[in-house]
Amino acid sequence: MDNGGGSSEAAAQPLEWKFSQVFGERTAGEEVQEVDIISAIEFDKSGDHLATGDRGGRVVLFERTDTRDNGGQRRDLEMMDYSMSRHPEFRYKTEFQSHEPEFDYLKSLEIEEKINKIRWCQSANSALYLLSTNDKTIKLWKVQEKKVKKVFDWNVHPEKAAGNGPIFGSHVSAIPKSYMANGGCGERNFGCASNDSSFPPGGVSSLRLPVVTSQETNLVAGCRRIYAHAHDYHINSISNNSDGETFISADDLRINLWNLEISNQSFNIVDVKPANMEDLTEVITSAEFHPTHCNMLAYSSSKGSIRLIDMRQKQYLIAVLFSPYRSYQRLICRFEEQEAPGTRSFFTEIIASISDIKFARNGRHILSRDYMTLKLWDINMDSGPVATFQVHEHLRPKLCDLYENDSIFDKFECCLSGDGGRVATGSYSNLFRVFGCSEGSAESTTLEASKNPMRRQVQTPSRPSRPLGSLSGVVRRVKGADNSALDANGNAFDFSMKLLHLAWHPSENSIACAASNSLYMYYA
Repeated sequence: MDNGGGSSEAAAQPLEWKFSQVFGERTAGEEVQEVDIISAIEFDKSGDHLATGDRGGRVVLFERTDTRDNGGQRRDLEMMDYSMSRHPEFRYKTEFQSHEPEFDYLKSLEIEEKINKIRWCQSANSALYLLSTNDKTIKLWKVQEKKVKKVFDWNVHPEKAAGNGPIFGSHVSAIPKSYMANGGCGERNFGCASNDSSFPPGGVSSLRLPVVTSQETNLVAGCRRIYAHAHDYHINSISNNSDGETFISADDLRINLWNLEISNQSFNIVDVKPANMEDLTEVITSAEFHPTHCNMLAYSSSKGSIRLIDMRQKQYLIAVLFSPYRSYQRLICRFEEQEAPGTRSFFTEIIASISDIKFARNGRHILSRDYMTLKLWDINMDSGPVATFQVHEHLRPKLCDLYENDSIFDKFECCLSGDGGRVATGSYSNLFRVFGCSEGSAESTTLEASKNPMRRQVQTPSRPSRPLGSLSGVVRRVKGADNSALDANGNAFDFSMKLLHLAWHPSENSIACAASNSLYMYYA
């Protein structure tokens, strides 16, 4: 699969991944606080900014520095055949408290401050905009530089004014102590008993107006909108529309459409809640807008299916923002892999539940992650995935143990490269997997989130297959299967060290991933 980001021959060559940076690296034996664990990662559309959210409700922003240091725009330098010898580098930009813990007194329910998802919005006037959400409330944040103003040339002596707070600025009029308070000069006193401050030697005529000057700029984050009270269940997804004006939020049973400028109303576009909750058979697990078609979105379910829907049948209702009537969307197609006969077990539906979906940049393919595999779907072929990448097949004999310790319910995210030639997802022991899905690619790489990503490299041969461009019907590829629950060093996988969150740079082969409270970045 190639979205125009590079040749298929180059994409077919396995990448050599190298360590770039780490933020928040913990030392040996250091205890990690629960609130510091990273729970969301997202690059902006340009790739120049990266945002992370943690379980303490904080959002941390990073900005790219290597393109600025080279003195020009990256695209311009590439057109000039400029050799970019430096790998992508980011630095800490700012952080702010996005959410606080709350308590729902009507339902006697504690609402955690944990950030579930972060999505970047279109920037404007050098300001950055992003959406962040916890289980119940979505917030729109604006981050911009503001000049800090300070006051200079006070007429009060610093020692006299110490009891009233600090005097900002270094230019203060000199005031001899012999002068009396409130205009008292010599024997003249206007009836004021206080002697705490004095006039300057020249009297009233020597008074100067304080001067306000801008000394430095600071980054300030301000909450512009709060979108609340629209979800009865925990929000699991938010996604921006390509129109730049709307976004969706999804919980277990509903998907709502919002306008960024209207926070007190939302428009329900999907509702799978049955009249009788005992008849509930599946829930919504993830939802994503199509990258270019503003009327199209996809959502996944706990039964392993993906539905692609079109909202255009109620376009006029969306235009009036917002009608109280429930919308009725048109189902374009449903993607679901048929279960092999005789393979059903107690764990079948649990491991089939899709935890994350992502559209490729060209909008034709959808990547999905369930507990055992990554699957690539073509939206023009609803009979099955066009490629399947085995991630946890070696854990199949341990499903009982994973069920008992709740690891089987872990929600791993997935991501695609900007050119669509590779996909990646996380695993246990702080490992993540990168697979090639372009023409002629047999790439299957296992990396560790550490300063030496190849330390626990597991090379797994995968069978060659036909390229996606030549597929007719359903041609399935199974890659990366290995039958051992041990790593390359013979060590058992650590199920307490799970790499759930990662993101691929939109235009370069650079991956950011979260291992507990540490943010690791790699490039190839």
